[in-house]
Amino acid sequence: MTRITAWRRHPLARYAVLILALALVGMVYTAFIQASRPADAALASGKVDDVAKGRSLFEAHCASCHGLNAQGTSTGPTLIGVGAAAVDFQVSTGRMPAANPGAQAPRKPVAKWVTDEKIRQLGAYVQSLGGGPQVPGKEQVDPAKGDAGRGGELFRANCIQCHNWAGAGGALTLGKYAPNLNDASPTQIYEAMITGPQAMPVFNDTTITPEEKRSMIAYITQVREQRDPGGFGLGRIGPVTEGLVGWIAGISALALAAIWITAKKRQKS
Repeated sequence: MTRITAWRRHPLARYAVLILALALVGMVYTAFIQASRPADAALASGKVDDVAKGRSLFEAHCASCHGLNAQGTSTGPTLIGVGAAAVDFQVSTGRMPAANPGAQAPRKPVAKWVTDEKIRQLGAYVQSLGGGPQVPGKEQVDPAKGDAGRGGELFRANCIQCHNWAGAGGALTLGKYAPNLNDASPTQIYEAMITGPQAMPVFNDTTITPEEKRSMIAYITQVREQRDPGGFGLGRIGPVTEGLVGWIAGISALALAAIWITAKKRQKS
């Protein structure tokens, strides 16, 4: 009893207890993560075997930039915790694998080796590394089940500053830009909102609910089909192109008028 009391009074006793407690918490957390990873991977891909196949694809096409364990390098960020949705968005839009690292990866045709199955396998592997947002289901992104009017309000409040009212995109700082949304599928739009690619912020479900995301998708896809009854759309970029065309047309009209007036005066003289 005396020895126990003396140990409790020892100045290092509290630190020893703290270290032991942290070690126990770490062991429990590690065991929990390892147990949950197969379930996450299976949920993301539908097949546990996809994780192994996805790792092989990752090592062949992605590890040179993102590291052998997806830990990230000087030329590519870490993929731990980004989830299958980020993989599906980046690879299905052709942004990854990136040919030339720059300020922003542009949308381009997908690589020849890319198929829906291989995208799913890559996503399953990345999902197994640390969880993250998963690929949304068809019902989550169905524009027919969204409210385009409500979606327009949300889009104008959160997205119009960068993407323009019609989703035509626009320039940002440091060589970055908000891409045109006309080529994006409903799934890709949803994935962009939950993963925040490039310069885009993340809109999680507490900021914009899944139902609101679906309504925003309904608005974006509806705007694509709208015609321009007032004349030429001019790319729907907004007042910049409209002002430029007006200025060029106006200056040209004034120059032609000046030439015509000068020619008339010369004829009379």
